[in-house]
Amino acid sequence: MLEGFQNASRVPELRRRLLFTFGMLAVCRIGVAIPTPGIDSAALRMFFESAANNFFGLVNLFSGGALERFSIFALGIMPYISASIILQLLTVVVPYLERLSKEGEVGRRKITQYTRYGTVVLSLVQSLFISIGLEQIQSPTGSSVVLNPGWSFRLMTMITLSSGTSFLMWLGEQITERGIGNGISLIIFAGIVAGFYSATTTTLQFMNEGEISLFVVIGLVIFMVAVVAAIIFMERGQRRIPVQYAKRVVGRKMYGGQSSHLPLKINTSGVIPPIFASSILIFPGTIASFFPDSPIAVQAAEMLQPASFVYNLLYIGLIIFFCYFYTAVTFNPVDVADNMKKFGGYIPGIRPGAKTADYIDRILTRITLGGAIYIAVVCILPTILISRFNVTFFFGGTSLLIVVGVALDTMAQMETHLLTRNYEGFMKRGRLRGRRS
Repeated sequence: MLEGFQNASRVPELRRRLLFTFGMLAVCRIGVAIPTPGIDSAALRMFFESAANNFFGLVNLFSGGALERFSIFALGIMPYISASIILQLLTVVVPYLERLSKEGEVGRRKITQYTRYGTVVLSLVQSLFISIGLEQIQSPTGSSVVLNPGWSFRLMTMITLSSGTSFLMWLGEQITERGIGNGISLIIFAGIVAGFYSATTTTLQFMNEGEISLFVVIGLVIFMVAVVAAIIFMERGQRRIPVQYAKRVVGRKMYGGQSSHLPLKINTSGVIPPIFASSILIFPGTIASFFPDSPIAVQAAEMLQPASFVYNLLYIGLIIFFCYFYTAVTFNPVDVADNMKKFGGYIPGIRPGAKTADYIDRILTRITLGGAIYIAVVCILPTILISRFNVTFFFGGTSLLIVVGVALDTMAQMETHLLTRNYEGFMKRGRLRGRRS
């Protein structure tokens, strides 16, 4: 792998792409330090220290700590992700969007344009509600987070945060086009990785103070390496269905007759299910925190605490549900079977058409269950480590899935650049494949 990175520096185009990517990510991190006007930074920091598991904490995670500082990038890239998911789901429901998705590059550009518009709308709506919510909350010491509440603060926040999200969206597109890897994913990746330093220093501080022994730290490091290795194994895992193509005579030439395979990933839905599940479960607790005088709201907030049994049970159930739901939305066995039949392909022993679609659907249903259980285990891992082993930082969950997945995709693209120029890739034994292979 070290030789692979050395080879990457010898390819001029790849070196330029890497430098451009690092430069754009540095711009993102600089923007995190630029605050939005009208906020008491000290009071907001104290609030997030005591409210890391509500909706604000989720947005703060994906923004790389920008919401905690309430910077111009406080919303992060979450509105763009939400708009992309909404457009992807609507593509299955709305016939016009479904036609656009089948028109190739032109249709893809049109859908991308709609995603941008949706990002701006969602940014305005989310920034409005966040500004209203910040006006209602106070730090544990009783200090107000907003210095001058009112519509002037709300409009300023809407303009500032929407502009910051639009700029991040543009940076992500520039990284995708002129850099290496998926720009949006890399921005999220950089924001999550930025929090690793504080987690490491906190752990070392607790170890020096004697609250955590050296053997526990060594055991945690070994356990983390094993978990990351397991995630890489599962993310690259796929079920390959053999496909045979019949021979066809076109003019005086004969085509086809070769064997191929249909790869079905174990984790087809990626990190979408835990994001959806977290948003649904965190939202009621966040709303209940705005009504501290209501006994029902207080009881509901206590039941949906991330460390509670009810929360974990609902969390696992929602992850499994959204794994099946998102897989059914994004992967249509009938269309796959029709395309195979159109090009003369068939699965040995299975009749083309409806029988092939049923066979693919049956296999996809079985492997999706394994993928859903794997995602659920990784996502409840932070709760187990914190409650059972008194770990002082979060390890696992959606953030770890994103970090490992983005790293694999980026390395796969770098390996493609190296192999096209007759260099050895990162791995001499085997090849890296992206998650969308």
